Amino acid sequence: MKTNWLITGGCGFIGARLVNRLLAEDRPPGIRVLDNLSLGRPEDLAALTSFVTPSFDDLSGPSRRVELIEGDIRDAEVVACALAGIDVVVHLAAHTGVRPSLADPLGDAAVNVAGTLNLLEGARRRGISRVIFASSGAALGETEQPITEERLPAPASPYGAAKLTGEAYCSAYAKSYGLGALALRFSNVYGPGSKRKESVIAQFMKRAVQGEPLEIFGSGEQVRDFIYVDDLVEAILLGAAADLDGRFEIFQIATQVETSVNALAEMIAEIVSAETGEEIEIRRLPSAAGDLARVYADISKARRYLDFDPQTTLPDGLRNTFRYFAQEAGSINDTDRLPSRAATS
Repeated sequence: MKTNWLITGGCGFIGARLVNRLLAEDRPPGIRVLDNLSLGRPEDLAALTSFVTPSFDDLSGPSRRVELIEGDIRDAEVVACALAGIDVVVHLAAHTGVRPSLADPLGDAAVNVAGTLNLLEGARRRGISRVIFASSGAALGETEQPITEERLPAPASPYGAAKLTGEAYCSAYAKSYGLGALALRFSNVYGPGSKRKESVIAQFMKRAVQGEPLEIFGSGEQVRDFIYVDDLVEAILLGAAADLDGRFEIFQIATQVETSVNALAEMIAEIVSAETGEEIEIRRLPSAAGDLARVYADISKARRYLDFDPQTTLPDGLRNTFRYFAQEAGSINDTDRLPSRAATS
């Protein structure tokens, strides 16, 4: 029987990559995307596949063609319509990042808490049995490393608090209503398709293809765990297929490899030199507030229960990512080239 998917934020970096992966299956599922287009763009989805834009009156189960609904997860009525005929929900739409949440904590909560609650309530009313919630290590805040699912959470930012609240609501809906839900705590995701992101790798790549210095805030000894987007998409598919029996589970989705920002910048500089023959300067700037010194994850639980095994090494992933940014350089405009304040996020 065909499985019908709803992907919120499906025009974004991870969502579009997930759509592409689903379409590559021998028997592609029905796919519906719900996106308010605040960051993702229809043309990003169109570059992968043709899609239709149905009216709310026409919504039942999505056809094998991809459907795009422009709408906001904060609108309960829109969410309820988008869930018609759906079997699996992948909830990627979010107000992302620590610094944006510090600037607008109420806006962050409206999207990441109220929007997630809208989705869970709509799924409950529709009888949907599987929701995959994109969470983050920020839900734990300052904690002993490596991050595990058993650590006591103590969010250090509004973003982290909102993601933790989303996890709590997923747990509540599983225990109260038997809604099988997973929270996948993504580490730092990178890869082709990320030109609209403002993460450290995306910022470094945008600067590198323009021949501009890579800017590091503080010592550069901040440690992160970087996961290639295709490995992350595989984790989502494994989560969708997992036998939950109405339970809620949390999984750390990462590589369990620590990389400092200094080492990252040096790798990218070496790739640029090998690919173009150009030398890229690495520039130091004062520390930015709110950056955690060390964040990486233990993925033992995901290995054990989901058979998750990331395949892409950081050098290989960075090379693929640089080639993508080099190819896209002409289409990266001033809006895409966001300020490099998030150079360790």
